[in-house]
Amino acid sequence: MYDMSAGNFFYHKSVLYDILVTMKIITKKSTIKIRVISTLFFFAAVLQVHAENTPDVNTIVEKMDRLYRSNTSYGEVEMMIQTEHWERTLSMNIWSEGLDKTLIYIRSPRKDAGIATLRKKNEMWNYFPKINKVIKVPPSMMMSSWMGSDFTNDDIVKESSMIHDYHSRIMLPENASPDYYYIELIPKKDLPIVWARIELVVRKKDYIPVEESFFDEKGRKMRVMEFSEIRKFSGREIPSVLVMSPLNKPGKKTVIKYIDLEFDIMLDADTFSLRNLQKKRN
Repeated sequence: MYDMSAGNFFYHKSVLYDILVTMKIITKKSTIKIRVISTLFFFAAVLQVHAENTPDVNTIVEKMDRLYRSNTSYGEVEMMIQTEHWERTLSMNIWSEGLDKTLIYIRSPRKDAGIATLRKKNEMWNYFPKINKVIKVPPSMMMSSWMGSDFTNDDIVKESSMIHDYHSRIMLPENASPDYYYIELIPKKDLPIVWARIELVVRKKDYIPVEESFFDEKGRKMRVMEFSEIRKFSGREIPSVLVMSPLNKPGKKTVIKYIDLEFDIMLDADTFSLRNLQKKRN
């Protein structure tokens, strides 16, 4: 088999050219044209190989959308909020159905126990048991902090969808690792999305995310989410730890840790109802 690496290609091309000149099949006056044409053929071949080895970006992005979801899911999660002066940990249960329904119930600490969040399609509500009141979250508050963490309401309930709300492309930044794909996400026109750009880094071998960076309209990187500690839940390998760090708030970060996660389970018909949102759980 011929070695068609770049170096060997140009070496064999040069040798072939010298032979043809010697045999008077071509003249030196045609040198430039031949070199240009052969070089173009070489780079066309390289681009073709690259295209064949590059996956459909939508396949990767859709996997990200469904990374922690399925037809249905149930998870036990810890959220650790850390600042320079204090830290606290929330224990909670999360139910989901597809990409449109989410219910979150906080179990501890005691002062927050019973607080719950429900999202159905484009609507979101919070229930506060101490005042026994359900409050609807307006769209303008979707990018506000959830429970004082570095995750927004939108992050928690996943109202926005990468596959539906963003244009995506695979890019190749400087110093890119050969083990990862780098994906740029730009929000589609006229959608109420605060981030001007998202950059996603995923492993090539299984599309598992490594890092997600968020940029504002001035091109400044504002926060970074890191994925680690890959575990198998219900036969699916996913990162069990997510760390969100705001770059404009030194010493602050929020860590989400999945303790357990089940996919494609039976859920009660009223799981995502306002009545169930207010239900007291043991």
